[in-house]
Amino acid sequence: MTLDDAGGFRVGRQDAPWFLYAVLFASASVIIGVLWDISWHRTIGRDTFWTPPHLAIYVGGVVAGLTCGWLALRTTFAADPGILDKAASVRFWGFRAPLGAWICIWGAFAMLTSAPFDDWWHNAYGLDVKILSPPHALLAAGIGAIQAGAMLIALAWQNRGASSRRALSRLFLLAAGLMIINAATIASEHLQRWDMHQAIFYQVAAGVFPFFLVFSARASIARWPATTIAAIYMALTWLLLVVLPLVPARPMLGPIYVQMDHLMPPDFPLLLIVPALAIDVAMHRVRGHDWRLALLAGVLFVVVFVAAQWPFADFLMTRWARNWFFATDRMPYYADVAFQHRWYILDPPAHLSIGLPIAAAIACASARCGLWCGNWMARVQR
Repeated sequence: MTLDDAGGFRVGRQDAPWFLYAVLFASASVIIGVLWDISWHRTIGRDTFWTPPHLAIYVGGVVAGLTCGWLALRTTFAADPGILDKAASVRFWGFRAPLGAWICIWGAFAMLTSAPFDDWWHNAYGLDVKILSPPHALLAAGIGAIQAGAMLIALAWQNRGASSRRALSRLFLLAAGLMIINAATIASEHLQRWDMHQAIFYQVAAGVFPFFLVFSARASIARWPATTIAAIYMALTWLLLVVLPLVPARPMLGPIYVQMDHLMPPDFPLLLIVPALAIDVAMHRVRGHDWRLALLAGVLFVVVFVAAQWPFADFLMTRWARNWFFATDRMPYYADVAFQHRWYILDPPAHLSIGLPIAAAIACASARCGLWCGNWMARVQR
């Protein structure tokens, strides 16, 4: 790897580096472990810290930390001009490594720090009432950092002109799809199916998803990047929805209102692929006018997402969705009589005439921030 005449980096014939695959494995292990852990809590409760989902989460953190730690040491002391050139790295505390590796290392430290914090929190306060308890917020930040690091490693190699640019682009989109799952999980308390006729549901979605879809699409060289990312989110979430209920499990923490003999699946994924496709079309049509594109992408996201998700919410409450494919008939063990009574009842619409325009404004701001971030990521070479 050498500097070219324009001041960028020129890479010889190189495939995607092995450490990118290791970090992507870590990212996938972590996010699968998170969804598995939520299912575990909704089915079994908390019996011990050393549950299989926790092991999947923290194994991912360890793999990412060790891989990128080795990469920093190797780049600093024994750089290989073909793969680990110091010129394509960032200096930190006297050590050198790609920017994505440093972010992964921080994420691994954050995740591993959250482990004893989470164990203490549960021993002190019992079962989590909210997904974003303080230790879980630290864990989510660490997971996001590992996912962002994987994206930056893939982009750096892609942007330096590696011969396997298409393969690197696909790996980048995989990392971005895993990040969308993480973002959807963090925001899930406001994205329940009972809220799908509420303005707050669309406002939260508008604040979260356009940013990730737009910055990933701007940084990628793929033709339909936002659609691909949304498809990865939907496919992996649905796959776990089908697989997790095959695992035998029983509640171990009272009071138990619903008898269960298998793990409860995650909720059916949001129909993000529909607005993602609209965003891809908009980005194909509007070039060189980021403010105009942000306004168009934000409004399109809300309009198309409401058009798709609103009637789908009605469908999810019908008997036609109470099967293995949609799994809306699976309730957590702690669902009391009142909870069970409202399980198939949508909250009534409220303040939509004001709430949806606010959602559109939020989506436009989210898309504009995504374009700023994507423009920077499209230039990353270290």
